[in-house]
Amino acid sequence: MCLTLLFCNVNSEHQYCNSLFSYQRFLTREVKIGNVIFGGDHPIRLQSMTTTDTMDTEGTVQQSIRMIDAGCELVRITAPSKNEAENLANIKQELRRKGYDTPIIADIHFTPNAAEIAAGIVEKVRVNPGNYADKKKFEEIVYTDETYQAELERIRERFTPLVLLCKRNGTAMRIGTNHGSLSDRILSRYGDTPLGMVESAMEFLRICRDHDFHDVVISMKASNTQVMVQAYRLLVNHMIKESMNYPLHLGVTEAGDGEDGRIKSAVGIGTLLEDGLGDTIRVSLTEAPEEEIPVARMLAERYSLRTSNDPIEAVPVPINPFEHTRRHSHTVLNIGGRNVPRVIMDYSSRNEITAASLFAVGCNYSVPLDKWNLTDMASDFIYCGKNHVNFEIPGTLGLIYDVEAWQNLQNKTRAYPLINADQMSQKWESEIVFVHADASEINDAFIALLKSNERYVLLLSTTNPCGMAAQRAAFFKLMNAGCDTPVIAWRSYDLNSEDAFMLYSATDLGALFIDGLGDGVMISAPQIPLQRVNATAFGILQATRTRISKTEYISCPSCGRTLFDLQETTAKIRARTSHLKGVKIGIMGCIVNGPGEMADADYGYVGTGPGKITLYKEKDVVKKNVPEANAVDELIALIKEGGDWVEVP
Repeated sequence: MCLTLLFCNVNSEHQYCNSLFSYQRFLTREVKIGNVIFGGDHPIRLQSMTTTDTMDTEGTVQQSIRMIDAGCELVRITAPSKNEAENLANIKQELRRKGYDTPIIADIHFTPNAAEIAAGIVEKVRVNPGNYADKKKFEEIVYTDETYQAELERIRERFTPLVLLCKRNGTAMRIGTNHGSLSDRILSRYGDTPLGMVESAMEFLRICRDHDFHDVVISMKASNTQVMVQAYRLLVNHMIKESMNYPLHLGVTEAGDGEDGRIKSAVGIGTLLEDGLGDTIRVSLTEAPEEEIPVARMLAERYSLRTSNDPIEAVPVPINPFEHTRRHSHTVLNIGGRNVPRVIMDYSSRNEITAASLFAVGCNYSVPLDKWNLTDMASDFIYCGKNHVNFEIPGTLGLIYDVEAWQNLQNKTRAYPLINADQMSQKWESEIVFVHADASEINDAFIALLKSNERYVLLLSTTNPCGMAAQRAAFFKLMNAGCDTPVIAWRSYDLNSEDAFMLYSATDLGALFIDGLGDGVMISAPQIPLQRVNATAFGILQATRTRISKTEYISCPSCGRTLFDLQETTAKIRARTSHLKGVKIGIMGCIVNGPGEMADADYGYVGTGPGKITLYKEKDVVKKNVPEANAVDELIALIKEGGDWVEVP
């Protein structure tokens, strides 16, 4: 397939999509997987993975049917050994007997012989280049160019039989790189980096190309959304340079459960979908696999309806999309500079603002003590609009008023005006002056006014159907003009569905913060409960690693390799550790998703045998074969020993 791209204003070294300012699908080659076609102009496909024991034929078939009935278009099943690979034939036969012709994917780790068996049975085989031909011992190895080339020849010899089998059988392949399972060889050569992830896949992809085998899909998964997004972008950049355009399987691995897992998945997957990347998606939640499909569908369907946008002026791109660097801004009180991104909650559409109504945004007032208690997710400002606050507010909270209401205030302590562009030439006596402008209003004249007053903070909104691209272009204009005014990214949603609200806002705002664009976030959603809006705002910042306000759980979604009940165990660990702000805990069902997969977790809880758990401090084993009944207590003891425990307030 010919690779034709329409790039705009992107340095050739940084090209990874058709356009940063106009929504266009990145054209990939078509790959047929059973009766499903990926790539090209075909819809974004939805898939998930079974959690049953692959040797349990009936259980796996029944779960597969639940997934398919929910809308799953490809079913992935683990095959850790020859026995499971061979049993895929029984599972497939039973599904076909029941009238289901959904393609099956064999998920392979460590066992090339299982992959080769599966290639003759199922429609697609997934291999992980980090452990298909390499072993992981966390050893640093020094290579010369010659010795590294010899390693590549060894991998070619190991991988080629599977390539030829797939080509002969018409079996597709996914080359699935995981951030946490990069081989010692890759880590020694490229480090624990997005580039290492890309090179790990490209080594295998070049072997496929050399054998004229092109029914290949690629993935770059990580639990860190910044790493994940950068790796996919860099992969496309490298494919473009080598005249490749294979379809992309998108996913954030070990995203977790509940709202955290959904927001984190939307940040990573949605950021790439916004730029037209992605041909199939899997949302990895620590929940029943059929629960993943509605989330994936909601993410994908948004783009099936997006064919164009209001014109956005293409401007030079002042960032490196393969690295995270926060846009430089000067400090205005507690906004911008090195301050964490701020959260503004919109109360302007509420009938009144009371002390009780602030409970929803983390400000809890105790009547008996006459005292405010603030949670780690207490908003920094509230936008009052024309409403007046007639009570003593928490000492860390700021109030933003429409300028006419602000002028009528008797007490302006921690109260700040919101003006528009036409009012910027006037003099305002306030520590902060918030200026509201739509992204389409950002031009040279407006930027000159912004630069004229160091007390200005821009509230940047958009009504463009492609709002993220419009706001991104506005940020670029500011950067190109040398304007370092702090900017709050403001989005409004007229939605009734809390799930849609979470996923869309996490996509739109998360994509900006992934690229270091934004000094704060404000979300207006009058039909969504304030508590949900506030939690989502903080969740987006947590998922983008730009403001940490709670414990992070790097929890795998379970599969047939899992050695304990992941959902139940995650709930137990969360119940006892959710107050540990900033601590990252990896909860992995098996050694495949063990010390490597949890990548940068502070502590790890990993299944290593029936009823047996191994505990990690970062990537180091601390306790082996802990009985599952005692393992959560032992994990708490380890966290205390590591100095990261605090008592519940």
